[in-house]
Amino acid sequence: MTAAGMTSLSVSFETRRQLNSMKAMGDHRSVDDLLAELVKQNKLMRMKGVLDELRSRLNELNELDADALVRKLALSPFPV
Repeated sequence: MTAAGMTSLSVSFETRRQLNSMKAMGDHRSVDDLLAELVKQNKLMRMKGVLDELRSRLNELNELDADALVRKLALSPFPV
């Protein structure tokens, strides 16, 4: 990646070089296309994580005994 003591200009050149290398390996038309693809992949991965969490919560709800919950609510000192 970058070495200690690099100036901001050398970091910019190194970053640009790496982006161009990734663009060429990924067969993208431009660095902008590459970055758009990376952002899209990142969003999809985050959405997949949220979806997995929702699925696990739905599975927890499927295992819930609704009748037992209603009976517990009937014992509550607060009016429902």
